[in-house]
Amino acid sequence: MACHQTTNGEIIAIDGKTARGSYDKGMDKGAIHMESAFASENELVLGQIKINDKSNEITAIPELLDLPEICGCLITIDAMGCQRNIAKKIVGKGADYLLALRGNQGKHYEAFEKHFSVEKVNQWNGDTFRIEEKSHGRMETRLHIVLIPLMSSLIFLLIGKE
Repeated sequence: MACHQTTNGEIIAIDGKTARGSYDKGMDKGAIHMESAFASENELVLGQIKINDKSNEITAIPELLDLPEICGCLITIDAMGCQRNIAKKIVGKGADYLLALRGNQGKHYEAFEKHFSVEKVNQWNGDTFRIEEKSHGRMETRLHIVLIPLMSSLIFLLIGKE
């Protein structure tokens, strides 16, 4: 059964987790890291991949995107997955994405700040949603902006890609 039939085009959260207690100091064995695709509405794990010891989430996510049929779904991924090849793969499979962007992501963040500064976003005519809260001893602002595919392409151009 296709993912969009299982979830009615709902949200699929992709995230990595470390299995607590899975390391073995005596055997010099590191903890087990897994990347999972989770259908939020149905509380169903659609797929999981063990992340190799010499790898990270960035290499595991594209592989995980091959597991379920994601057409018609909204894929959410944390800042680790805010990568051009991941976004292209999601769009290529007929899905939409919501990727987190953090200040430590160099050119991506600079391009975003240049064209979507707080001042510009406050005047944005499209769909936005902002959450401000105190968390981990600091103020955090989470800003969600809906960009049409043309705008997404523009961002890739701005950072010197295609």
